Parts: sequence; C-alpha cells; structure tokens
Amino acid sequence: MIRGERVVALVPARGGSKTVPNKNVRPLDGKPLVAWPIDVAAATDAVDRVIVSTDDERIGATAREFGAEVFDRPPELARDDSLVVETIRHTVDELADRGEAARYVTLLEPTSPLRTPRDVDRCLDRLAGDPDIDSVATFTEAEINPHRIWRLDDDGPPEPFVDGADPWQPRQSLPEAYQLNGAVYAFDVDAVSEEGASLLFGTPGAVVMPPERSVDIDTEVDFALAEALLEAGLAGGDDAE
Repeated sequence: MIRGERVVALVPARGGSKTVPNKNVRPLDGKPLVAWPIDVAAATDAVDRVIVSTDDERIGATAREFGAEVFDRPPELARDDSLVVETIRHTVDELADRGEAARYVTLLEPTSPLRTPRDVDRCLDRLAGDPDIDSVATFTEAEINPHRIWRLDDDGPPEPFVDGADPWQPRQSLPEAYQLNGAVYAFDVDAVSEEGASLLFGTPGAVVMPPERSVDIDTEVDFALAEALLEAGLAGGDDAE
C-alpha cells in the first residue's frame, strides 16, 4: 500500500510475439522474461498484488511459478494489433468485478526487464503524492535529439524534420529531449479512459530513468544488449537523485 491505498501490479504478456518467438518465456540471464517484472513487483513494498494478463498457457504457468496471479486475456485482446490500453481496461473491470479495492495500478511490461523496484517506487510516490497527477510514466533521454532528425523527400533535398532546427549544433547546445521508455506506468484506476490509445491518463507526470535501465526488448539485438549490460554489471543500479 501507499498512503493507505492498495496497489496492483499488472504485467501484460501475450503469447503471439513475431519478431522474437516465445519472447515472454525466453530466458534472460537465466530467468524467463515475464519473471523479471514479477520479481520487481514482489520486491516493491507498495505493491499488494501481482497479476499477469495473458492468452498463453505457457506464460501463465511460468507466471504462477514465480508467484503471480494470472488473468486470462480474451483472444480479441491478444492480436498483433491489440492495444495495451485495452488490456488495462479489461483488467480494471475484472478487478472491480472481483471486489478489488486498489486505487492504483502500475503497468510493468516484460519487455523492460532492467527496471528496479526503486523505479516503480518513484512513479508511485509521484502519483500518490501529487493530487493533481492522474498517471505517471518513465522517460529516458532521447536516443536521437529531434533537432538532428531529417526529412527525406523523393525529389527534394534533405531538410531538418523540426522546422528551423540547426542539426549542426554541438550536442551540449541542443534542447533537452526525452522519450518514453516503457519501463513503468502508474495510474489511478478512476482516471483510465474509456477510449483512445494513450497510457497517459488525465494529467500525467514523468519520472526520468537512465539509458542503461531503459532497454526495450523487441528484437534479437535488444536481447543481446540486455544480456551484455547485465554481464557487464551496468544494469540494475539506482540513479542518484
């Protein structure tokens, strides 16, 4: 609990990955990918309940092995084009039907395995500590500053993507830019929208994470990067505030 309110951790893990088959049960540093967010949630003091939403029996069995509850996800929410927010809505409705009184949910996707309990705590602290905030997400410094992105037209010269940008500026002179890293989302269940694709509900807030904990696994290269960071001991440490 946090400030007297219950917290549920939701791990969405469907079984139909195409780029990396069986991704959510594939071992990373000897542990199935879906187990990484389960373990982080279990180590986060504020989290009262850990639920994995899946359509896949193997993922469900693995989730139970590592101590999570499993909610069966309907097939229509497990297609390639299904939105994560649809699973959130389904799970929030299911929790209400089962009498769960949690006020907050933190979404922990298996594809961001290098987050730490401290990252989750910071999001929940920000959410519960500010009455004007309805949701929080983690960000990291943008891999490519938008002032250095170009637009290429078939018949025209390359042009800066941002009108008026000077892509030749030294890095230190560029405006700060951040991207969502997908590691942690947290939100008040009452703020969950009934439509739209966004995971930033109501008035959102941000928590910044370092790049070494912001790996988002979508390809074999991402898997290799996460393995290398873990082997080198560069992932898992908390950043100074």
